[in-house]
Amino acid sequence: MMRPFKTLILYAHPEPTSFSAALMRTAVGVLTEHGEEVAVSDLYAQNFDAVAGRNDFETTADAHRFHYQTEQLYATQHHSFAADLAQEQQKFLDADRIVMVFPLWWGGPPAILKGWIDRVLACGIAYTDGARFTTGLHPAKQGLLCVSTGGTPERFREEDVYGPIEKVLWPLQHLTFDYMGMSTLPPFIAYAAPRISAEQRAVYLQQWSQRLADLPHRCDSIRAV
Repeated sequence: MMRPFKTLILYAHPEPTSFSAALMRTAVGVLTEHGEEVAVSDLYAQNFDAVAGRNDFETTADAHRFHYQTEQLYATQHHSFAADLAQEQQKFLDADRIVMVFPLWWGGPPAILKGWIDRVLACGIAYTDGARFTTGLHPAKQGLLCVSTGGTPERFREEDVYGPIEKVLWPLQHLTFDYMGMSTLPPFIAYAAPRISAEQRAVYLQQWSQRLADLPHRCDSIRAV
C-alpha cells in the first residue's frame, strides 16, 4: 500500500528572516506540494532546552549515580520521558525522512540542535547495544542535511583551512544518521550565504527546491514504528 512520505524538518536558527529560515520554508513548501506530510521542529521558537539532565525523565533508574544512557534506556522501557522529549521522539519515530536545516557555527550545528540529538535520540529510541550502523534500528529512514556556511567553497577544499565539507559534517552524516542505520543522502550546502547577493541566494533556493523535488515522495508500504 502506497502512502506519502513523512518528513521531519529540524530547524535551528534564532532569526525568522534568516537565509536558513528561507531554506526551511522552501523545504516545507516543496515537500508539501509533492504530497508529503511535513512536521517542523523549530527549536528556537519552541525554546527547546539543549541541556540534558535528570529532568529528562519521570522515573529514576539509579537515584545515587546519574548515568544518562542508563536513564534513557530505563525511560524507554517504562515510557517515562519528560513530555517535551516524548513529543519530539514521536515525531522522529513517525518520520520517514529527517531534514536538518541549520547554519554552520564553529564547525558544527548550533548547540540547540546538538542538544536535540543528545536528548531526543535516546538509547532504546535511536539505537541500542548491537544495533548500530549496518544493524541500526532505522534502516527505513533517510537523513538529509541542509547547511548554510559563512565560508566560500574554496575554504572547504582538502588543501584549504577548513578541509572538505564531508569531513566537517562527519559527526552528523556518519555518527548520527549512519549510526542509526539510516540512509544518508548527500548534503545540500549553501556556501558563503552571508556574503553573496540576493540573486545568488535565490539561485541556491531554486537548487534546493529542485533537490527536494527529485526525492521520492511516497513509500512502498506502511511501516510500523
